[in-house]
Amino acid sequence: MVANEAHTQNADRRFIKHAMTAPLLDREHEQELAARWRDDGDEDALHELTTAYMRLVISMAARFRNYGLPMSDLVQEGNVGLMMAAARFEPEREVRFSTYAAWWIRSCIQDFILRNWSIVRTGTTAAQKSLFFNLRRLRALLGDSGDAHMSPENRAFVAKTLSVHEQDVDRMASRLSAADRSLNAPIGETGDAEWQDLLPDESEQPEEEAMAERDRKRRHVWLHEALEDLTDRELTIIRERRLVEDGVTLETLGRKLGVSKERVRQIEHQALRKLRCSLTRIVGDPEDSGLIPSI
Repeated sequence: MVANEAHTQNADRRFIKHAMTAPLLDREHEQELAARWRDDGDEDALHELTTAYMRLVISMAARFRNYGLPMSDLVQEGNVGLMMAAARFEPEREVRFSTYAAWWIRSCIQDFILRNWSIVRTGTTAAQKSLFFNLRRLRALLGDSGDAHMSPENRAFVAKTLSVHEQDVDRMASRLSAADRSLNAPIGETGDAEWQDLLPDESEQPEEEAMAERDRKRRHVWLHEALEDLTDRELTIIRERRLVEDGVTLETLGRKLGVSKERVRQIEHQALRKLRCSLTRIVGDPEDSGLIPSI
């Protein structure tokens, strides 16, 4: 394992040394290479163009090395951004390739960090990404301690600077101050206890599940029996207004039944009173039983 790591480190050093010694390109030659790759698919031109700016990838990756991810992985992701920039670069716009490629390189590296810094997704919106990559810098600027708790003044300053909510600043500060912890990690140095052993089981017990299922079946039978006391029109209104997740509107039912929406409302209230009376007759006073289904 040690030998493999040493071999990898040596390979990384050779790669960086080669990249840093690659000749720089002047504007005219750079534009020529970009045009040859875009128009003719000249792979030699692409290789020369990307090799000349490999040092930009390494420089950009070095800025993010404090996030705990291997430098070689950051460089590889930066290379992906460099290739994407080469595929989209338009030389006729008279912009230097390094200026254009910098955005793509940084974007790919940042996306890689967000995907791999933690097993929990850290930032999904542009504001959250900005907060993730700038919070440490701003806290250092303020002389903040860097722990999970920020003073109200510092929190307000960061929120205003990055145009985010203060509660988002609090959440990100807490997230950045704590590393991931495996649930299988031992609690102490001795013994077999793990952190997952301390997680409470909040699900229902088998006896509670059995009782709940029995109650559901009883309520279903009672409701079905009570619905038999309704007229066809009352039953239609109750089914489409109360017994489905997204009930239809009074106006829609009124058009379907050929009456006004106010008449539908009256029939619905009448049907609900009838159902309550029927359930009271079947089960008893609703105030004395928690098993009466709500309509």
